[in-house]
Amino acid sequence: MNNRLVLALPLAALLAMPVVAQTTSSDQSQPAASQQTQSTSTDSNSSNGNATGKAPLAAPSREGFWGRVNPFARKKYVQRQTEPIRDRVNELDELTSANSKQIKDVDSRAEQGIKLASDKANEADQHAVDAGNKATQAQQTAQQVNGRVQNVENVVSNIDQYKASNQTEIRFRAGQTVLSKNAKDALDQMATSVKGQRGYIIEVQGFSSGKGQTAITTSQKMAESVVRYLVLNHEIPVYRIYLVGMGNAPLPSTDETAKSKRISGGRVEVSLLKNDLEQLSSNSSAPAMSNDQQQQPK
Repeated sequence: MNNRLVLALPLAALLAMPVVAQTTSSDQSQPAASQQTQSTSTDSNSSNGNATGKAPLAAPSREGFWGRVNPFARKKYVQRQTEPIRDRVNELDELTSANSKQIKDVDSRAEQGIKLASDKANEADQHAVDAGNKATQAQQTAQQVNGRVQNVENVVSNIDQYKASNQTEIRFRAGQTVLSKNAKDALDQMATSVKGQRGYIIEVQGFSSGKGQTAITTSQKMAESVVRYLVLNHEIPVYRIYLVGMGNAPLPSTDETAKSKRISGGRVEVSLLKNDLEQLSSNSSAPAMSNDQQQQPK
């Protein structure tokens, strides 16, 4: 029995030595490790820095009696050794989550900015297309105005140039100044063609047989009867009618070699003369009508 006790005491002492060494080493290593961690953290923050703002974990300065793996390590000792690691892992998880959220926010703002820029670009393109269409319309309008101005200039320069448009001859018996039915029909046809028109004049020339002042007076009376009929029956303005009594003046011959003929009885030559004013009026109303048609809803 005494021999067994003698053998058990050294064995117990031998088994207790690692525990005491582990506790002593851990107690001694904690201040050194904390000082080393603080100094390393200070140096790291002042120089490099990291994601968590803390210094990296330092390796233990002493490994203890059993080395890196102690088969007799207690639970508190293991927790104390792994707690800094868990804290850093949790911090890294939080940083990862925050970074993911920031990345999503940046992506969202970037997409909104891209969409806004695209909308602005499309709006600018639409404004450019509208401006191009308006410029084309303005150019077409300018060309039309230029053409009309040139036409007006030509008309104004030739405003006193009248061209024969229609001619009617009214016959009278010798010594008479009353219009016959055929004469009235011919005057009605001519007067109807000039209603509502502008830029025209009516030239009335009376011719009569006889001699001297008597023939002139007779021819003037016949021409006046024609003018009176046009003014009273068709309301043609008097300022558009030019009357002259030619008497027994010879009629112009179409053959240059033949001599002028003298008339027998009486006749009145009614000529309708026009300038380019009526044509200008028709050209001006045509573009206005086309513009009105374009503005009508389809």
